Amino acid sequence: MNFDFSTSLAHAAFKNPIFTASGCAGSGKELAQFFPLHELGAIVTKSIMLKPRSGRATPRMAETPSGMLNSIGLQGPGIDIFLEKDIPWLLDQGANIIVSIAGETVEDYAILAQRLRGVPGISALEVNISCPNVENRGQVFSCDPITAQAAISAVKHNIDSQIPIIAKLSPDVTDIAAIAEVCRTAGADAFALINTLLGMVIDINTMRPKLAGKTGGLSGPAIRPVAVRAIYQVRSRIPDAVILGMGGVTHGRDALELVLAGASGISIGTATFGNPNAAITIKNELEALLIERGFTTFTEAVGYAHREEN
Repeated sequence: MNFDFSTSLAHAAFKNPIFTASGCAGSGKELAQFFPLHELGAIVTKSIMLKPRSGRATPRMAETPSGMLNSIGLQGPGIDIFLEKDIPWLLDQGANIIVSIAGETVEDYAILAQRLRGVPGISALEVNISCPNVENRGQVFSCDPITAQAAISAVKHNIDSQIPIIAKLSPDVTDIAAIAEVCRTAGADAFALINTLLGMVIDINTMRPKLAGKTGGLSGPAIRPVAVRAIYQVRSRIPDAVILGMGGVTHGRDALELVLAGASGISIGTATFGNPNAAITIKNELEALLIERGFTTFTEAVGYAHREEN
């Protein structure tokens, strides 16, 4: 059977729908020793900021049932070194590149977009607005419609028009579909759903928080039902929404669940910590599951769970 596994995010085409998740594999060098990066739909880089960041104090990670908390603090080299070293290296690997950016202010997002304007080899831009906004006392951009709109608009006005903008949203809101609508109006072409949930673990021996930063982002299988719900809600509110789904995907059946909810692509994150080949395994499992169910193309399955409502 000739199965078409290709997909697209807005006007960017990819040979298959399996991507890395920002923050879980740097810029791909950790995974390149296990499989060729060009076998994935794209590498989504760790969120890049204007200046180098050392991140938060340790301990930064804590295990939880069916998941983990991390409080890394967007550690990274900054945009200058990223453009000098990471982009050329990824191009040498033949990888499709989705660059993830994060800022502390709206102006940061505008400058980052300007710096990436015209850089060859970038398939799409993930705008991580699920990070603290220092202009508003630590508020997360995507938790407030006004700041979410401002950040996306700043990127839209400073990036190449042919580069799709993917707004990465936080699930820590009352109505994630409403935030998605605002971002779309501001210029977002697609959505990355979902980022981690805010959580905390307390050590009952020390009787203090386990993480130095007290709170952290919860990821792993525990959050998958939340991801499915968020993707389904956004797709229901915006029927033609383009969604890069993520959150607790460990097996092909998990990926299929997100696809049926409305995801046109799947990012693999926490699963790679336990199995560096997880993305390849999930890709193969997902393809087999789709063929078993009679699909001849991947896109036929996207949003299939909504079929009785349309």
